[in-house]
Amino acid sequence: MLLIRPITLSCIIVLGLVAACGDHSIPTPVTCDGVGIELCGDSCVSTVSDPKHCGGCDKACATGEACEGSVCVAACQIDGKQVLAGAVNATNPCEQCSPTTSATAWTPRADGTSCDAGQVCSAGTCTPKCFIDGVFHASGAPNPGNACETCVPETSTTRWTARASVPLLVGGDDIEAQGWTTASQTPNTLTYGADYVRLATSTSSGARTSGQLLIRRANALDTTKPFTLRVTMQVESVNTHNQLDSGAAILGSFTPPAGQAVDRAQMIYLDNAAIGWADDTQSAAFAVTDGAYHVYELSVDAAKVATVSVDGVAKLTRNNFTANGTIAIGDQTNDPNVDGAVRIKSVERLCP
Repeated sequence: MLLIRPITLSCIIVLGLVAACGDHSIPTPVTCDGVGIELCGDSCVSTVSDPKHCGGCDKACATGEACEGSVCVAACQIDGKQVLAGAVNATNPCEQCSPTTSATAWTPRADGTSCDAGQVCSAGTCTPKCFIDGVFHASGAPNPGNACETCVPETSTTRWTARASVPLLVGGDDIEAQGWTTASQTPNTLTYGADYVRLATSTSSGARTSGQLLIRRANALDTTKPFTLRVTMQVESVNTHNQLDSGAAILGSFTPPAGQAVDRAQMIYLDNAAIGWADDTQSAAFAVTDGAYHVYELSVDAAKVATVSVDGVAKLTRNNFTANGTIAIGDQTNDPNVDGAVRIKSVERLCP
């Protein structure tokens, strides 16, 4: 028995040494590479973008926030996707993420915000309008305070754009809708083409009077300032005028129903081959009825000197031109056989 015990102990010691040698294994350390990548617990995380470790381990963002650049920022959850505050809807540039308004739906951007080129936001929709001084204006709308300025979104959506002229009549469109009225006596016709309004008068056989058709527009001119009236018109046919009367006329001043003495004296008559003042003080040869459209301009300066030009060439002048703001065009008289037919394409007041 004495010999067996030491042997047994020796075996136990040896086994113990072997077991002790097995406990000396060392685990491989975890290393994290990359900018903003840190070891949090036993995992490498981005403290730049991980909302659970934003700016450092265990620095969690609040619900509804995202981690952007190591900082917790507000965000929306829209259609199952996280969207940062201020981000614009890719399918509608007039919507954006605004968590303080709604964290689950797109929020309309402020009215007047620029969206696509030449467009602004209006009630959450991108539209070609101007937003000036807090008011929306449709494309082409004039400035209520200055008719020589208009809304041109492709030029500016925040400021009025100067224009060359103010349209008073656009051919092809209803004249009454454009602010014109008529003075008429049968027989006459008023018809429309694609880009013109046609006025025509005639005289019935043996009649002592003829047709009259004059279109007129009140408040067309500011008589306290110089002005230029431009009429683009074709005279199809016309009889020779009588003094103070004409079958094809342009009146830079008109008093209903047929014009006062001053109106008629300074009226521009258009005969077959001449243009002149209706009081016969001055005239100029011109092929009026050549089948073409011509541009007739009446300009009155600050000294009340009037100049009439045709296609840019001066034809008539007179001093002391008097205007009352109302203009008229067409057959001004009911004298028999003093008739005319004209096509008016446009009437404009030029801007300074």
